Amino acid sequence: MKKIKIRLVILLFFVFMFPLFLEASTTQAPDIDGEAAVLMDARNKQILYQKNMHCLMYPASTTKILTAAVALEKGKLDDTVTIPRAACLQDGSSIGLQEGEQLSLSDLLYALMLASGNDAATALAMHISKSEVEFAALMNEWARSCGAKESNFVNPSGLPNPLHFTTAYDLALITQKAMQNPIFRQIVARRLAVIQRPLADRSKGPPQEHLWNHNRLLSLYLGAIGVKTGYTVEAGQCIVAQAKRGDKELIAVVLKSQGSNVYHDAINLLDYGFNNFVVTPVVTKGAKISSLKVRQGKEEVNLVAKNSFYLNFPAGQNKNLPDQSFSRQVVLNGKLCAPLPKGKRGGELIFLQEGLELGRVDLITDRSVEKKYPFWLGWLTLLVSLSIFMRFYVRVKRRRAQKNYIFRNYLIKRNVR
Repeated sequence: MKKIKIRLVILLFFVFMFPLFLEASTTQAPDIDGEAAVLMDARNKQILYQKNMHCLMYPASTTKILTAAVALEKGKLDDTVTIPRAACLQDGSSIGLQEGEQLSLSDLLYALMLASGNDAATALAMHISKSEVEFAALMNEWARSCGAKESNFVNPSGLPNPLHFTTAYDLALITQKAMQNPIFRQIVARRLAVIQRPLADRSKGPPQEHLWNHNRLLSLYLGAIGVKTGYTVEAGQCIVAQAKRGDKELIAVVLKSQGSNVYHDAINLLDYGFNNFVVTPVVTKGAKISSLKVRQGKEEVNLVAKNSFYLNFPAGQNKNLPDQSFSRQVVLNGKLCAPLPKGKRGGELIFLQEGLELGRVDLITDRSVEKKYPFWLGWLTLLVSLSIFMRFYVRVKRRRAQKNYIFRNYLIKRNVR
């Protein structure tokens, strides 16, 4: 009986204390198996966690995020793509495209992002740019445009190449921009897509038309909305995952993990971001940020935030304490000149985190400013006005005198007659 009571006490202890242990453990940064990782807020690009995020790594098929983004920007969904021989000779994963077969660009994008077809990647690249080399140049240009400056891409599929590399941070930036395209978001969120391959040679067997998404996180994680997995021996297991809960969207990147650990890593990162951070406005719309002298203006003008801006703070942190995880920088335009309307852009408020830009908010004037004229200009105007008036007055007097003279002469002549 005594042993039963002791066991009951121990059981009750764990029942009541386990939630506390669990809650305490979530406040700690996750232990990631992957060699490089990053957790980014998809709205403002704030980094919530990082592990070797600037180390150069092989991206494997996560490269296809960039391939799809460029294809969507340069091509049209209803384009007809004729499959070149080079696409059919690609190594690695494929959907068995056949030379001369014709598919829509839209269907090829599903083959690229769901089935991770290397043949689809080459077909898209050669449709957009005629060669993989030219398409890689577009990929690098697109990557630079979103701030991914440490990467270099030489093929659209992610097959191993010493010159084909990226970083976890760059992949997060690329994904953040790609996910702003609603068509891209729609594609990577699909678990199953059925494409049309009417010209496929069916003597070789039924063509692959049902495409299941390789990203198992769409089924494993609540709120998952994409985006891409990847694997090669050199790159290991890779994933770029994005999830949305409420108004918060997070991007988790894990590179060179092992086996199913890549999913555990992504889930741990996303849970860490959703459970341990609170989104808080660091500047509100209409808040005064600075003031600016207005050239030829009657007064200074206040510059206020055009929009609100939000950042993540650790849950439970005292909001009255200054946060050292980010800094602000005010950049003003050249001196504004009156007359100045209300709402005129006068500068930017930039938010930085360890030298990396998180976002910008335009600063606008809070009121209109009339033009101020110099003191001497008033006197000059008065003198000019008096001068004009005197000239006019003298001219009128002369004309009247002239009329009187003519009239008197007329009367004199009549009297003489």
